Amino acid sequence: MSGFLEELLGEKLVTGGGEEVDVHSLAARGISLLGLYFGCSLSAPCAQLSASLAAFYGRLRGDAAAGPGPGPGAGASAEPEPRRRLEIVFVSSDQDQRQWQDFVRDMPWLALPYKEKHRKLKLWNKYRISNIPSLIFLDATSGKVVCRNGLLVIRDDPEGLEFPWGPKPFREVIAGPLLRSNGQSLESSSLEGSHVGVYFSAHWCPPCRSLTRVLVESYRKIKEAGQKFEIIFVSADRSEDSFKQYFSEMPWLAVPYTDEARRSRLNRLYGIQGIPTLIVLDPQGEVITRQGRVEVLNDEDCRGFPWHPKPVLELSDSNAVQLNEGPCLVLFVDSEDDGESEAAKQLIQPIAEKIIAKYKAKEEEAPLLFFVAGEDDMTDSLRDYTNLPEAAPLLTILDMSARAKYVMDVEEITPAIVEAFVNDFLAEKLKPEPI
Repeated sequence: MSGFLEELLGEKLVTGGGEEVDVHSLAARGISLLGLYFGCSLSAPCAQLSASLAAFYGRLRGDAAAGPGPGPGAGASAEPEPRRRLEIVFVSSDQDQRQWQDFVRDMPWLALPYKEKHRKLKLWNKYRISNIPSLIFLDATSGKVVCRNGLLVIRDDPEGLEFPWGPKPFREVIAGPLLRSNGQSLESSSLEGSHVGVYFSAHWCPPCRSLTRVLVESYRKIKEAGQKFEIIFVSADRSEDSFKQYFSEMPWLAVPYTDEARRSRLNRLYGIQGIPTLIVLDPQGEVITRQGRVEVLNDEDCRGFPWHPKPVLELSDSNAVQLNEGPCLVLFVDSEDDGESEAAKQLIQPIAEKIIAKYKAKEEEAPLLFFVAGEDDMTDSLRDYTNLPEAAPLLTILDMSARAKYVMDVEEITPAIVEAFVNDFLAEKLKPEPI
């Protein structure tokens, strides 16, 4: 266990009081679940979470006064109580050390040292953290993500009775009645044998309403093509009246608004951090894609349904938002040359597939997304924003969250050049340039 933890967190963590704690001591204490708390001292929601999380942490460990270290008289061979096998590590985005120190001072858990800025950024990218506060739980032995939305765990299970909050099968989480907008009620068992879109949305959200209008047409086309497909609306509306008004526009099913527990469990299951989000599942309830929103907007005729992920994407207005999810390899080409974009995708694809397969085997998300960018207004804006030269072809890796870029400007891009560029990036051998 200590090997994984040290690879993830480094050799040392610190307590709120500034004392160093060896990461390998977590293994000696029998920690089975690791919480990563992403936040910042300047965020009021983070301050609110810290207060509720401190109470939760104390209750779960059975001793609110217990610090994060081994404690007096706690030998390495002592067997911790099952409900104590949790540790939390704060991963800060603070840019001011004094503010960071003031914020962590009263935390009963551990923190990555302030100086570990590079490691913090790697964690933000690895787990695709897009907003704060965020809390995810990992199996401390394997490193597998157990729960992506720990905030809902604190709200829904304040006593930790469901510890360690491992993921449950979709059919178990969705079990119960589902509604149609005409008032008809169906059992969730009616979904068997169908692809399912789990649609997290709300009437108060303008992008949600825009997507819903497109999704209604996509739903109709897929059904008319004879495909077994159903969508389940999971509302984030602020009142039942808003839910009813919004749901009246939808031809599919919904979790009843009054069933807040089931709506929350679905949010926890898929680690929803923002809306609109459309998760597409296969008939066995396994995730095909978390990018259903992008797929629907990019495929108006639904020819690619059920939208198995493509290793390499052609950069467009609708999928450009994915550039903010973590490091992205972007190969810029001269799209005025017929077939140039397709040739570029074919060049990158074997390398992308190799990387994706490697991390899928470890049940981890790939550390890079892969794009080909042609010539259009959106690509021009991206070049301007990142201060890239006008050359084509141009091989880059863009890391928006780190405001960093890696550029290889050569006359000819070959598979060997791309693979070496990717491997050097993953091995941290490349020197970043600021964006």
